[in-house]
Amino acid sequence: MLDALSYDFMQQALAASLLASIACGVIGTLVVVNRLVFLAGGVSHAAYGGVGLAFHYGWPVLPSAIGFSVASSMLMAGVALKRPEKADTAIGVLWAAGMAFGIILIDLTPGYKADLMSFLFGSILAVPLTDLYLMAALDAALLAVVALCHQTLLVASFDREFAEARGLPVRTAHYLVVGMTAVGVVMLIRVVGLVLVMALLTIPPFIAARSARSLPSMMAAATAWSTVFCVGGLSLAYRWDVTSGAAIIAVASAGFMAVSGAGALRRAMGRRSTL
Repeated sequence: MLDALSYDFMQQALAASLLASIACGVIGTLVVVNRLVFLAGGVSHAAYGGVGLAFHYGWPVLPSAIGFSVASSMLMAGVALKRPEKADTAIGVLWAAGMAFGIILIDLTPGYKADLMSFLFGSILAVPLTDLYLMAALDAALLAVVALCHQTLLVASFDREFAEARGLPVRTAHYLVVGMTAVGVVMLIRVVGLVLVMALLTIPPFIAARSARSLPSMMAAATAWSTVFCVGGLSLAYRWDVTSGAAIIAVASAGFMAVSGAGALRRAMGRRSTL
């Protein structure tokens, strides 16, 4: 892996991994503690509509996907708040509609057709320098929002009724978390693709939650785990010449199973020692 870092594309891939891991740690933690995994899945797939718009009209892909994802996520968040019994249906419809819209636009685009696989399973080895600058700016914005709204996000995530009783802007916090999720999901699509993004968004926070004692420590630990998985997956992809996004998720899945297995073993040994 060290010899591969002499190549510019590998240096940019490593930088993209680190930047995406920050978003994964921050947003993934909020998604997990707020139980928004299904909604995040809907946002990730609806983002393909933004990809289709970008290629059809010649717009930059990352900003277009973020704009479309944020708009879709606001619709999903509104339904989840006002009609929670209809939320799953609405998310499922927007999930499918966004993907269908994007695919149709790409089909209607004259000339060279975009590589569908690169957005389904990631294209981290082809992340341009301009996207890295945008990812860094988005990370800075996410961290600033979380720092400014930490108390509201913390209380609203773990005890919504108490937060409402205290007069905290719970609805605003809900829309804020969902909007940040849309931004984070689009950043992760560059790394692992929209099909695999949910694994990277949920596995690191799940592992981090086992030992974290606060929301910031969980975010930091999730960022660290995501970095390990991304760098490990990149190393496997380079060594074995396999799809980088799939390799990253394979490493993350192996880590999930190892941690879960170790936890189950400790519990079994603890029960045995009490007998």
